[in-house]
Amino acid sequence: MQTAFTPEQLRDADTAEANRILRTCVHCGFCTATCPTFVLLGDELDSPRGRIYLIKEMLEQDRPATAEIVPHIDRCLSCLSCMTTCPSGVHYMHLIDHARRHVEETYRRPLAERALRSVLALVLPRVGLFRLALLGARVVKPLARLVPGQSPLAQRLRAMLSLAPAHLPPPSDVERPRIHPAEGVRRARVALLAGCAQQVLAPEINAATIRLLTRLGVEVVVHPQAGCCGALVLHMGRHAPAIAAAKRNVAAWAAELDAGGLDAVVINASGCGTTVKDYGFMLRGEPGWAERAARISALARDITEFLSAFGYRPTRPPTGLRVTYHAACSLQHGQKITALPKALLTKAGFLVADVPEGHLCCGSAGTYNLLQPAIAERLRARKLDTIRATRPDLVAAGNIGCLAQLAGAGIPMVHTVELLDWMAGGPVPGAIAQLVDERGLAVAAAAA
Repeated sequence: MQTAFTPEQLRDADTAEANRILRTCVHCGFCTATCPTFVLLGDELDSPRGRIYLIKEMLEQDRPATAEIVPHIDRCLSCLSCMTTCPSGVHYMHLIDHARRHVEETYRRPLAERALRSVLALVLPRVGLFRLALLGARVVKPLARLVPGQSPLAQRLRAMLSLAPAHLPPPSDVERPRIHPAEGVRRARVALLAGCAQQVLAPEINAATIRLLTRLGVEVVVHPQAGCCGALVLHMGRHAPAIAAAKRNVAAWAAELDAGGLDAVVINASGCGTTVKDYGFMLRGEPGWAERAARISALARDITEFLSAFGYRPTRPPTGLRVTYHAACSLQHGQKITALPKALLTKAGFLVADVPEGHLCCGSAGTYNLLQPAIAERLRARKLDTIRATRPDLVAAGNIGCLAQLAGAGIPMVHTVELLDWMAGGPVPGAIAQLVDERGLAVAAAAA
């Protein structure tokens, strides 16, 4: 693609990067076939290629985002399926993030939308506030259908209330900042990103991760200064808080790396993992931060990456349960991890099935199911239809957003690491406790 940025524009590092990405695109259109919004809406401007044209024109002319452009940018899920498909290696992730920042800085949204986005950016990354918000939402959840009208705000309010869980688990002591010692001889030392929303919605995921790692001889550090990875605000175009979150985590883990050493930064929410692995790029121009961020990004590992390299093995007999593996977009497209989770589940004794159309997003995508509920619900329904076609006993996934999005369909949804922990001596995941009891499956650990 030909571009016409001026030398003055190209002195800005982000614009220069956008120019490099744009010039990589060859207009082939392969991306349109795997883009969820194009598949649903059939509008070229709601495809990666169409958005690339809009972004190019907006950035080249150095003009504010307009009401005509913003909806197409907003409708992008950042699922990154286009990056898997693209034969030219267009780094669409960095381009769409830059475009969202430009939108946020130059476009004035309607008051109600500005307020909603500000509330989400304030509440979701903060564990305490998010818990309070969900407790409040649980009280009014039965009234969701009574919210009148079809305005964007009404749809979003109904989506927020419907997605709020009916029951909220109590806070977990396990994921409080501290060091969890390895059982037996220490073989490795890792930092664990405890995350934000996941701590509130499903604290059992971190608990399973810590149990499994410590049993393998891994010391696990939950650092008091590490918090939200920054992905939620980054994908809302809020650059400053995203950078602040990245710096906070880099500072915490770099200090731990220097003091006691780290073999990895382990992440069990793939949306967070994609962002942490990109810290080196995000902080590349920050004096005093670039080198440390690159070191942390190089250490970042999805939990399935770490377990595969560390020799995971089960201690229980195979269950015969049929597990349909839902590949989170951030894991399969963002981190290019496709085979490892399925290989681990198979090794653990499950019968593993793929989801047809597995490359298409489920509609979660961070805050997408709150801000674009109509499209998100269509994607959810489509995903559940393809999942049901595999006739699963349960569904496994490696991202809390996907698990929350697909919940409530009558199929148990369980994080991959909970299943791996169970088959290596941990407790039965709560979501399948009834199923295990009904099947009369053995829960006692076999001899190692």
